[in-house]
Parts: sequence; C-alpha cells; structure tokens
Amino acid sequence: MKPVRILVVGAGDRGSLYARWAVGHPERVRIVGIAEPVEARRNALASDVGVPPENLFADWREALARDRFADAAIVATLDDQHAEPAIALAESGHHLLLEKPMAPTEPECERIVEAVKRAGVLLAVGHVLLYTPYTRRIRELLDAGAIGDLVSLDRLEPVGWWHYAHSYVRGSWRRESTSSFMLLTKACHDLDWIRYVMGERCESVASFGSLRHFRRENKPAAAGDARHCLACSYEPQCPYSAPRLYLTMAQLGWRGWPVSVVCDDPSDENLREALATGRYGRCVYESDNDVVDNQVVILRFAGGKTASFTMTAFTEYGFDRKTRLFGTRGSLEGDGASLKLTNFVTGESEDVGVGSSEVAEVGGHGGGDVALMDAFVSAVAHGSPSTLLSGPDETLESHRMVFAAERARLEHRVVDL
Repeated sequence: MKPVRILVVGAGDRGSLYARWAVGHPERVRIVGIAEPVEARRNALASDVGVPPENLFADWREALARDRFADAAIVATLDDQHAEPAIALAESGHHLLLEKPMAPTEPECERIVEAVKRAGVLLAVGHVLLYTPYTRRIRELLDAGAIGDLVSLDRLEPVGWWHYAHSYVRGSWRRESTSSFMLLTKACHDLDWIRYVMGERCESVASFGSLRHFRRENKPAAAGDARHCLACSYEPQCPYSAPRLYLTMAQLGWRGWPVSVVCDDPSDENLREALATGRYGRCVYESDNDVVDNQVVILRFAGGKTASFTMTAFTEYGFDRKTRLFGTRGSLEGDGASLKLTNFVTGESEDVGVGSSEVAEVGGHGGGDVALMDAFVSAVAHGSPSTLLSGPDETLESHRMVFAAERARLEHRVVDL
C-alpha cells in the first residue's frame, strides 16, 4: 500500500505536531506540501519533514492551483481561517484533518460538513480527547455495565492560571472578534467528549459565565500606570507575570510552546525585547481581551441523562480534565491518567487502570494527538471512516451544543436543541 500523501495548511504548533508524526512512519504517510504564510515556520517544518522547495507555498490557494498532488490535507490555520480552505480542499477531493474548532460560526461549520458530504471525502476534527486510552477505558467500562446505567456526568476543564493569561488574555484567542468565544476555542472538544461518553442526543442546554477577573478595574493599585510587566514594580508579586513565565522557561533551556509563540528566536535578549513591546508582555489588566475566564454549562440528554461542565482559568496547570460519572450501580472518577470505580453493591472502590500504551507515552493530550493521526491515516489509506470516532454529523452536533450553550449564557435562558 502506498503511503498517504498529506498537504499541511498552517505550520503553527498544531499543524507542525501532526506533520512531525509522519517522520516516524514513512511507510504509511508522507508530508508532500506545506502552505504557511510565515516563511520561517514554513521552512523550519519543511526541513523537519523533508518537503522540497517546489512544494512550499505562502498561500494554500497556490497549492490548489497545481494538479492535485496530495490525498489529504491537514488544516491547522487560525480558527477564523478554517472554513475557506477546508471547503476548497474538500471540493478538490482532499480528505480532511481539520483542527478544532471547525469554524467560529455555526453557518461555517454547516458549510464545511455540506462540502465534505457533497465531495464524498473523509473528515476528522481535532477532538483528540476521544482517542486517548483513558477515554477508551471509560467506554469499555460503561459498555460492560460497570456502573449500571449512566445517569449523570460532571467534568472540569482546568485551563490553568498562566495558560489562560498566555492564550486568552495576551494571545491569539483573547478576543471574540478575532477568534471566537472561549467555550468554542478552548472547550469544544470537552462538549464533544461529553456527547461521545453520554451516548445520547443532547436536548437542551443552559450556561453561565463571565470575564470575572482580567479587567482594568481589578488591576492592583501597586501596579500604577504600568502597561507591561517589565516596567511594573508589582510584577514580582503578580501571579500572571510574563517575565517569570517566559524568561524562566527560556533560561531552563525550553524553546517550545509557549516561549516559541512570543518570538521566533527566543534568546534572552529577543524575549526581553518582545516582552517590553509586544502583547505577550502586556499587563493582564491592561489587555484588550474580552473572552470569559469562567463558565459552567448544564446539559440534558435524551432519556433524562444530565451533564455539567466547568471551565475556569483559576486552577493549577498541568493536570488533565477531572471527570465523575454517576451510574445506577456504581460511579467512576478519573483525572485523565487514573480511574477509580466504586461498586454500590459491595461498597468497595478500586483503581481499574487506564491501560498503558506506546501512544500514551509519546503523545500530547494523553496520547490523543498521535492516536488521532494514526486513525486518520488509516482511514484515508483504507478509504473507510471506521477508525474515526466521530464523523461529520457527530462533530456538527457537538459544535451545535457549544453554540447553543453560548446563546444560553448571553440570553440567560435554556436553549433547546
């Protein structure tokens, strides 16, 4: 079987992560083209994955102007630039691995799904949490009746204090007008995960949340008029200090995310200059951010099942989502790496294990990143969606849940689906 040929559209962190997986599997997949407007990123990824200069493009339209030379495409541009290339690539016969969210608006998501179905191509969306050994183990236990009938579920997305400040106060996802609302950009795959685990159609949703803390009126008085951390006398006491985050990481030898986002060549001198003048060094109380920093979502599913979801900036960073599942004969509690099963008949609790695998050890998101790539390449190679855990319809359904939750928050009402 010939290797699957993939065109990468968007060579940022996510596109590069998926593409570099191919290097270790040359018998199955080859990256044959890269479309990326930032030359340094384009050339760096090309060097890593072995793409020749003639197949490097500043714009994805240039790649489509050629006779088709790829079987599939990874679309990992910024969120508001997903729909146009995804639709065009589908219409030209490319199978798609589309980074989440599909698009920042519901009509755009619908147009992508329509294009995929019309063209008869495969669609996988970057809902990597579905592909982890942890999720697989939960489904095995539920299917085996380990907790009886699943009645309700509670899930926490701990964004992390500095991660929120990096991505959603200073970063590219800080404003709805240039990205989208927080629930879509950060947690659409959480609601997709809930849909997958509940195994029923979502019927209605309510939600509450706000931008509670990262506002000018909450700026400490001791910070005075400082607009950047490097010019602020309060900075050593601030939990959201940019120098503490980026300079410390760089001094420890780390050059990847999030340091790599601040500047392309993160030397100490370059980082300090970027922090003194750029957005990643701005005071978190003086930014132009407007997305929420906390939100809760309540969902009702067919059959009377319920679920709740909490997303908050105000947690430690580095631990996975915490989830509790409540059934008629028992309960499950997990943190992405372990699972505890409580049996209501015996009253006993036990660690049922998540299961070890090579995937979990080498990939991000608990192994989900590389497992998704593995599943997508297999699906394209065999021309079958059987290895994909959600298709166009399921993905559109979970995105509609997210859009409904945001309407519920803004309009202070329960939204029926």
